[in-house]
Amino acid sequence: MPGSFGEWFTLNPYVEDIPEKYIVKKGKINLLQMGGKTAGGTGCACPESVLLKSLLNHLVLDTNEAVIVDMEAGLEHLGRGTAQGVDAFIIVVEPGQRSLATARAIAKMAKDLGVHKVYAVVSKLHGVRLSLIVEALGDLPIIGVIPYKVEAVLADWKGADLFHSCPDLVEEAEKILDSLVKNKVNNGNPLASTIA
Repeated sequence: MPGSFGEWFTLNPYVEDIPEKYIVKKGKINLLQMGGKTAGGTGCACPESVLLKSLLNHLVLDTNEAVIVDMEAGLEHLGRGTAQGVDAFIIVVEPGQRSLATARAIAKMAKDLGVHKVYAVVSKLHGVRLSLIVEALGDLPIIGVIPYKVEAVLADWKGADLFHSCPDLVEEAEKILDSLVKNKVNNGNPLASTIA
């Protein structure tokens, strides 16, 4: 039974053929999605974490490509060391105390892993002054703010893309990218993004 006690898995899986077999290409962008648990009782994600860590190391060290990793919200990947070796973390923070506390914990754990470039992007900002979020995050620099937009919620509900539904949010995201490029955050190593 998957995830049962005593299950064996390799600690150094062969991953070199994964990009060629499973990447979907769109222009200059290659997309690879790793699925999550789809059923209850399937156990821990240890084998998947080992595979992801090996794959990231392969992409960064052997292919010399810039890699952006959009991680599941929370601390799981940091605790397992999956994100070790990334150049920078971008923590997506929402205006709420739990999100802010998680962001601070992520920033500390990233530095424990030797990642010293850690940034925040405030998402869905409304109803709270930005100055309060800046104060709550302490020395964690904010490199961008994405405001809450009803249009974005409706686009998600309809399955529509944001590029056409909310071009102003796309502009805000482009400003964040420009800031990263100017500060040379993405110098060929992956950026890890996680939502707090």
